Amino acid sequence: MRKVAFFAFRGDEMCFMHLVLNALDLHDKGYPVKIVMEGEAVTIIKKLEEGKNNLYLKAKDLGLFDCICKACSAKLGVLEFNETVGIPIKGDLQGHPAMEEFIKEGYEIITL
Repeated sequence: MRKVAFFAFRGDEMCFMHLVLNALDLHDKGYPVKIVMEGEAVTIIKKLEEGKNNLYLKAKDLGLFDCICKACSAKLGVLEFNETVGIPIKGDLQGHPAMEEFIKEGYEIITL
């Protein structure tokens, strides 16, 4: 079975929610799925947490979020908040999550 890692880069909530919908759909159909928050996408975590967004919280509860980018969170001023949400912070590639880790594990990378 194919494995999918979604790398969210855009800070647009609507775009991100489509990513979450697809991640949940694939998960429900039995696919191994991971979501990585990168780029401007790291800034929407606070809004989703504070707004108690149901789809985001469902994906979080299912453990679909692999990590949040440390470098982007720091650069965009949301590192302290993101460290409190229970999703790991990673930065093994000059402060960013490395795609190589996922490729090595057989994940197909989808960026949005």
